Amino acid sequence: MRAVVVREFGGIDAVSVEQRPDPVPGRGEVLVRVGAVAANFVDTLVIGGTYQFLPERPFTPGKGPAGTIAALGEGVTGLSIGERVLAMAEIGGYAELAVAPANQCYRLPDGMSVEEAASMSLAADTAWFALRERARVEPGESVLVLGATGAVGIAAIQLAKAFGAKVLAGVSSMAKADLVREAGADAVIDLSREPLRDSLRDQVRAETGSAGANVVLDMLGGDPFDAALRALAWRGRLVVIGFAAGRIPAVKANYLLVKNIEVSGLQISDYRKRMPALARHCFEEIFSLHEAGKLHAPPFRTYPLSQAREALGALLDRSVRERIVLLPGS
Repeated sequence: MRAVVVREFGGIDAVSVEQRPDPVPGRGEVLVRVGAVAANFVDTLVIGGTYQFLPERPFTPGKGPAGTIAALGEGVTGLSIGERVLAMAEIGGYAELAVAPANQCYRLPDGMSVEEAASMSLAADTAWFALRERARVEPGESVLVLGATGAVGIAAIQLAKAFGAKVLAGVSSMAKADLVREAGADAVIDLSREPLRDSLRDQVRAETGSAGANVVLDMLGGDPFDAALRALAWRGRLVVIGFAAGRIPAVKANYLLVKNIEVSGLQISDYRKRMPALARHCFEEIFSLHEAGKLHAPPFRTYPLSQAREALGALLDRSVRERIVLLPGS
């Protein structure tokens, strides 16, 4: 099979496309013929050797491929060869064939293409767990999404609306306002307005009757985190998802006490490993909402597997606005 291979941790120049032996599924695993797999920012961290969980080298990166089951490992029941699935493998997706745990493979609905499934992978499920499990969002509450134009942000906007919340979308430039409005945002919060420490809180209060946001989903960290913490309502919940702004922020515990607010984190891979039944429920609801027309795959641009390095480069320099999806079969 053809696969992207990383032999030493480093930049995207460390990746190459090579012929590799076909993988064989072990007990409790399935072999998936990959139709599509998203290029995720976290993949670049794994390639660079800076992610918290690193595979042995050489390895093939790529999380959450979508495709067709080609073989079943020993002891696998409830799945059949030929079924289309989203396979939430941690690595191995940038290949024509990938192995994944059977209990982390989810049948695709008839109306969802493998490209759509791949583009939603690791985005919609992250947003779902942030809203449902960590933030415990309720109908009628307000949700501020930071980094709202990214894949997780767009999914979070749509899911929060489906859950009955009012959505405030934080954008780095008002030139991106149309994108979040199209996703369903009720209001746009301008993160470029200075001073951010005060302007973010003022904008949120203006949209929430001075109450503040009940929930904040933060993919940015840094200064936006600091400002959003001040914009929380009484008993508000802020969920830390990432640090795209670069700086990992710190929280003074007395501030949490005084406002009766909470800050929690989300590392979604742990949920799939430790609570597979909840992860399955997550994808069942995501697929159901997609079928109902309430959750759409983000716009995506496809690249053949041979252009994996170019695709990762476009991801890092943000020259492509859409979600990037690799097609190993092309």
